[in-house]
Amino acid sequence: MKTLGLIGGTTWHSTIEYYRAINQGVHARLGGAASARLILYSVNFQELRPTDDESLAHVVAELTRIARSLEVAGAECIALCANTPHIAADQVQGAISIPLLHIAEPIGDAIEASGQNTVGLLGTRPTMERPFLKAKLEARGITTVIPDEESRAFIHSSILEELGQGIFDARTKARYIAIMEQLGKHGAQGIILGCTEIPLLVSPSESPLPVYDTLALHAAAIVEFALSE
Repeated sequence: MKTLGLIGGTTWHSTIEYYRAINQGVHARLGGAASARLILYSVNFQELRPTDDESLAHVVAELTRIARSLEVAGAECIALCANTPHIAADQVQGAISIPLLHIAEPIGDAIEASGQNTVGLLGTRPTMERPFLKAKLEARGITTVIPDEESRAFIHSSILEELGQGIFDARTKARYIAIMEQLGKHGAQGIILGCTEIPLLVSPSESPLPVYDTLALHAAAIVEFALSE
C-alpha cells in the first residue's frame, strides 16, 4: 500500500469525510483491520482564505511548502482535500517529484462515463469563475455552466460563512436546489458539487439533477492510487 499525503483543513468538516471515505474504501478492498497509510497536514483555514491576488500568492506558496514537507516525510502522492485549493495544483505539482492527484480527473471520468457533456458547476467563486477546474473539463469536451452573478455571490458566501463552519440551514438548502433547477433550464444535464461541503448540505436524492460528488469521486481515486501496484 502506498503512503498518501493529504492536505486538509479546507475545511476540517469535509476533511473528516475524506478521511472516512478513504479508510472505508481501503477497508472494503482489503478487509480485516486494514486502513489507509497516510500523512495528513491540516491547515488553519482562516490563514488560507484567498481574498485577492496577493493573498492567493500566499496560499500557493504555503500549499507548495506543505506538499514538499509531506514528500520529505514519505508521502508517495499529494491530494488536496477540497476543490478550491486546486487553484494552486499546477504550481504544487511543479515543485514536487511525486504525483498530485488532481480532483478534476475523477470528475471528468465520471461525467464521461455518464454520457453527459454539459454540467452545472457549484462552488466558491474561484472554483466557478477561474479556469483551473473548468479548463481541464473543457479539454475533455465537457461544457460547464455556472449560476448568475447573484447566485454565485450567495453560494460563495454560504460556503465560507455557513457550510465551512458546520452550519447547514434548510433555507440555504432550498436556495441551492432552486439554483440547480435554474442551471437545468440553461442546459445542464447534471451538477458538479464543486465544493466538498455541498454534499453535506444537499444529498444526491434531494437534487433535481444527477450530481457529481467531488469528494466521493476524489476519495475513490485516492484509494485506487493507494492500492495500485
